[in-house]
Amino acid sequence: MTTGTRTLISPATLARPRGKALYWTVFTAVVVLFALAFLFPVYWMATGALKSPDEVARTPPTLLPEHWRLSGYTDAWDLMELPRHLGNTLVQAAGAWAFQLVFCTAAAYSLSKLKPAFGKVVLGGILATLMVPAQALVVPKYLTVADLPLIHTSLLNDPLAIWLPAVANAFNLYLLKRFFDQLPRDVLEAAEIDGAGKLRILWSVVLPMSRPVLGVVSIFALVAVWQDFLWPLMVFSDTGKQPISVALVQLSQNIQLTVLIAAMVIASIPMVALFLVFQRHIIAGISAGSTKG
Repeated sequence: MTTGTRTLISPATLARPRGKALYWTVFTAVVVLFALAFLFPVYWMATGALKSPDEVARTPPTLLPEHWRLSGYTDAWDLMELPRHLGNTLVQAAGAWAFQLVFCTAAAYSLSKLKPAFGKVVLGGILATLMVPAQALVVPKYLTVADLPLIHTSLLNDPLAIWLPAVANAFNLYLLKRFFDQLPRDVLEAAEIDGAGKLRILWSVVLPMSRPVLGVVSIFALVAVWQDFLWPLMVFSDTGKQPISVALVQLSQNIQLTVLIAAMVIASIPMVALFLVFQRHIIAGISAGSTKG
């Protein structure tokens, strides 16, 4: 005797016209409510930049702008020097992504396939860093980049101060290792029989098979740098080199509220676009490091 999957509504009730209508009514209402809960703040921010300063501060607020003004966006682009700060953020995020992809992939491949001595101990130490609050590492990291050991040089106001600490990402390294563990050994052994070395196997076999997880790691790396505030604030005292997250706060003191809202909308567009384009990879990241049953 086999039992079907238990659900809130039985198949018999769902087969009736009344039950089907009730089910779809409730389902549609729940989806619409959740969509409004997530999209309304975005709509409020985007339309807030189109209002006048007096209308933004009005109580009760207006749902639609009385007079549609694009000056908030143009003023934000010019007065807050958004092209420069967006360019700084792009350089910092791209460098952190490249460093992280190269070194985390190499470390994960080594721990997964090369089986170095004390590999499990090293992996355990790396995973232990996940238990340390990020705020507790701020001061040691700052002292390190302010006076780099051995060469005694300062990386302050330098993109390397963002790139190098980003390499030490235990979560992405573990995600890559778990994915490499699942790769079929038959394929790797066939490459070894054909005479491919370890580095050639990584470049020609492992990386092409790892595009899904590499996409997920890339998204995580870019978003982490783009939204970071505390660390760039500490290492970039030169306002001309600050990323957009820090510049919005530093330049907001003498700026109208509508201009600031417009700047926040513009700053959020790249990450929203990244999510819309790669949302399937983000969802795949939930199960990329899990074991197959």
